Amino acid sequence: MERSIINPARVDFVTLRLFCSVAKSGSITKGASQCHLALSAASRRLADFEATVGVALLERTTQGVQLTAAGHVAMQHAVRLCHGFEVFGAELSDYSRGYRGHVRFWANMSALIESLPEVLASFMGQHPEIKVDVEEQLSGDIVRALIEGTADIGVLADGTPTHGLIVVPFHTDELVVICPDDHVLARKDEASFFECIQYPVVGLNRGSSLLELISSKAQEAGGSLQLRVQVRSFGALCRMVGARLGVGVLPRATCEPLLDAYRLKALRLTDPWAYRRMMVACSETKELSSAGKLLWERLIVHADGEPTLS
Repeated sequence: MERSIINPARVDFVTLRLFCSVAKSGSITKGASQCHLALSAASRRLADFEATVGVALLERTTQGVQLTAAGHVAMQHAVRLCHGFEVFGAELSDYSRGYRGHVRFWANMSALIESLPEVLASFMGQHPEIKVDVEEQLSGDIVRALIEGTADIGVLADGTPTHGLIVVPFHTDELVVICPDDHVLARKDEASFFECIQYPVVGLNRGSSLLELISSKAQEAGGSLQLRVQVRSFGALCRMVGARLGVGVLPRATCEPLLDAYRLKALRLTDPWAYRRMMVACSETKELSSAGKLLWERLIVHADGEPTLS
């Protein structure tokens, strides 16, 4: 059976935005209002959209509307397309305001706190005509964004699968264990990770490369993490450890400024993996713009190694 192809000329961005608004609000009336459309016009657009794709996307009920199984798939693509169009407009608008380049740069929390601020400040000071959008994201999300083209350049933790990317060792950070300054571990200056996981652990949220690392190392050591609390940021993790909810593992440079404030002690981890590499990466197949190449070259100057294909 031949697969039917949707004619893109029959789907416009007004309809896609309307569909997203209706799906999120659960109401055609609210969706139409948010998109500044008359209810009759909105209903006609939605009906035409479903006719074009050849399947029902919305289930109408007395309580409103909800997505069908096909509607959930359509919603994912509609959100991505609308976001892409917004980025398209924003980047062209940058050129009208005098910028001559635009780079989308994603990095994980460790890199943004430790090694990148000075490099980015220097680059942006020397190239004020280039706009660099910096986002903090999880390492796994950075890889997907680089492959899909949502980001141009990224910095992520080593150990993250990077197939399809060009990667360069960028920076090495040291992981330490933090504990309250009156904890039994605080009598030491260093400890093995196995010693540390005998106590409850405060960790980062799921998807964090650091959480994945310490979880796998706990298994390798023959133990498991007693995760008591999970948080989103290094600062919150330090605060939870300071409240005696557990011990934590963080890069030394990110936690040292907070030790006194939360009455913590940082112990050197004796395990070799405590020295963790950050990688700078870009897509193997998507060529960087001239502005992207300038930033890439600046990052490579500060990198620890040579580019390799994953």
